[in-house]
Amino acid sequence: MKFVDFITIQVIGGRGGNGCLSFRREKFIPKGGPDGADGGRGGDVILEAAPGALTLADFEYQKKFQADHGGPGKGSLKSGFAGKDLIIPVPCGTIVYDKDTGEIIADLVEPGERVIAAKGGRPGRGNTHFANSVRKSPRFAEKGDEGEERNLLLELKLIADVGLVGVPNAGKSSILAAISNARPKIAGYPFTTLSPNLGVLSVDDQKIIIADVPGLIEGAHENKGLGIYFLRHVERTRFLAHVLDLSEESPEEVIRQWRIVRDEFQAYNDAAREILPGGEEREDLLDRPYVVLGNKIDLPGARENDKAVRAFMKEQGIPYYSTSALTGEGIDEFIAVVAELVRANTRGEGATRLTEPAVQEVRTYRRKLEPVTIVKLQDNSGYRVLHPNLEKTLRRYDFGHEDALLKFARLIKKFRIEEKLEESGAVKGDKVYIGELEFDFEPDRVME
Repeated sequence: MKFVDFITIQVIGGRGGNGCLSFRREKFIPKGGPDGADGGRGGDVILEAAPGALTLADFEYQKKFQADHGGPGKGSLKSGFAGKDLIIPVPCGTIVYDKDTGEIIADLVEPGERVIAAKGGRPGRGNTHFANSVRKSPRFAEKGDEGEERNLLLELKLIADVGLVGVPNAGKSSILAAISNARPKIAGYPFTTLSPNLGVLSVDDQKIIIADVPGLIEGAHENKGLGIYFLRHVERTRFLAHVLDLSEESPEEVIRQWRIVRDEFQAYNDAAREILPGGEEREDLLDRPYVVLGNKIDLPGARENDKAVRAFMKEQGIPYYSTSALTGEGIDEFIAVVAELVRANTRGEGATRLTEPAVQEVRTYRRKLEPVTIVKLQDNSGYRVLHPNLEKTLRRYDFGHEDALLKFARLIKKFRIEEKLEESGAVKGDKVYIGELEFDFEPDRVME
């Protein structure tokens, strides 16, 4: 199972329901007035961190997700039903990017965390909203907005329960294969593991995720070797197991492996406080609970090293175990230790987040009317009127309704579009485009 996984998906919010054009018509109430209700809002597409999801593999088979549309409004002031939100479960540790802009939308760490990936469309208003003292029988209702559409890149930096760390060729991949269902690439030379591997260890009713983090060398905090990229993943573990190669020439060389990793953790902590978000609040990697695991005890000279290293770790007060991934010696004991430590070390709330939590956008409404922009098309085929709010408003107009043209004429006058077109050189009969709307320029005729 890969530790880091990427997938691209498309998410589309549901369309808002259309508003209703209706008038109350009952016996003895011949002119009851407008009673068309609003449509229902479109459903949102929501990504939710789910503890039961361990991989992004399911998205290989479905890459397009759309929430339900809102229902249309009805007469008798009956609003349309709201579109049902679409909740998509993703593994804890999924980072969500906007693929088109590269912006990080959210880092879903804790189970139950959610982010709205695509908002549903705004519902159209019924004709009851447009009644006033002058126009008591409005024959106009709005269409609902289309839902938001986004292309997302999901990156899985899975939160493992146990991280196997150590220098290259210490035997981490062999340990992972021996205690879990993983089958990583294993060979007798450094940097066999170039990307993290995952294994799942089933003990009783627990499923324990174990990460084989690629080997750390001196200077990893400066991005040497496999560098900071994998050091960051160590932050997303409950506890660590430092794997040492007992087949070295001397006990001092074995202990030096342990010192290299600890020194890199310290250097990474110092660097993280300076360059990473929330550095001062980040949990110190040196404070992460850990045990030391001597591996390759079956090789010549390893048992003599094991005795010296065990004595050293006892003096330091560090739990120490020895195994042979090849013969299986000590593996059962280590599995029991892993299960016990997972129960004892619960994952802290929010302590493993790699980016700042997503901040919900606060909408602000501008009272000042922004001017429109007139652009003459290069092929002299007409003029385009640019104004986001105006374009959005016109998309809601249903020109099959009697009063739609009147409301459109009022907008043209409000934004002084005729005057601006004439200033730009437009003459009678020129094509004018506003969003998807196309019409012929007829100065001084619009209100007629």
